[in-house]
Amino acid sequence: MKMTIKEIAKLAGVSQATVSKIINNYDDVGQKTKERVLAIMDEYGYRPSYAAQSLVKKVTKVVGVIYAGHINANFNHPFFVEVVDMFKKTLGGEGYDLLFFSNEKFHKADENYLQRCQHYNVDGCIIIGGEQVEPSIYELDQSTIPCIGVDIELTGPHSGYIMTDNIQVSSMAVEHFYLTGRREVAFIGGEKESFVSRQREAGFRERIKAYGLQAPEEWFVYGDFFEESGYACMKELLRSERTPQAIFAISDLMAFGAMKAIKDQGLDIHDFAIIGCDDITAAKHVEPPLTTIKQDKQKIGRMAAFILKDLITGHIEQTSLKVDPELVVRESCGSKKPGVMR
Repeated sequence: MKMTIKEIAKLAGVSQATVSKIINNYDDVGQKTKERVLAIMDEYGYRPSYAAQSLVKKVTKVVGVIYAGHINANFNHPFFVEVVDMFKKTLGGEGYDLLFFSNEKFHKADENYLQRCQHYNVDGCIIIGGEQVEPSIYELDQSTIPCIGVDIELTGPHSGYIMTDNIQVSSMAVEHFYLTGRREVAFIGGEKESFVSRQREAGFRERIKAYGLQAPEEWFVYGDFFEESGYACMKELLRSERTPQAIFAISDLMAFGAMKAIKDQGLDIHDFAIIGCDDITAAKHVEPPLTTIKQDKQKIGRMAAFILKDLITGHIEQTSLKVDPELVVRESCGSKKPGVMR
């Protein structure tokens, strides 16, 4: 027999509003009452529907925006700027407003995303994945508040996530190196703890092994997705006993930094093959224009908006989606004619 919130409340001897508060993790319910209600829900296998969760949650048409971790806190990475802009335009067309949450104090114990989302009564959240993600992000993910993640895996009961297929990203880069005759390749990654960086490194290692390419461990260097770190990483590679023929940087900004480091050392940039990732607008304007793995920022932003709306309205409960990348060939990898390989 499928239980209802009314029947759970009757068995527990409390009001339906109290049960709904417990379902939505409100903190103004006594611990003994909470334990009694949860025990009954567990005994009868009760799983709250979206309608039940909404009894005490007034629809506000407001969605929270959270940049998880410290690396994205400045909102200034071109990839995420475009994703969030499309997300905003798409949800705005559906009548939603956005509320940006600060994470400047996330190291302090009193910072809690779930409580703040409850305080502002948001209908749902988009979470942009960064480095060193705060534990409270995963508390929010596991709550009844619908969440959509971009570049972060969410597994909560009302969560979903969307990202580019990061294994395929690196596979495309290595395959292009192989097909253009480069056999000694290096990898410039983000922080080692980064989910995206780990995935792209795994794809890179898998593919260089398949093609028998040379990539000693000293040619694996790590930055933070931004230009300055790409510059430092490339200088480290240039200090190696021998230098690689080709470099895959997992962001366009780090690729820009790597190119600048080569030029500042007085070396010919055309002696190296460089591939970045993202295909931000500036990639086609650097010298030489950057070969890169394009992430479909417009599609990611639009899909994130529609998935979150469906999570909010209860049309879906959990979902995940990986978007195919594209290789955009320009002069930084020795191409005479730009093109796209799908």
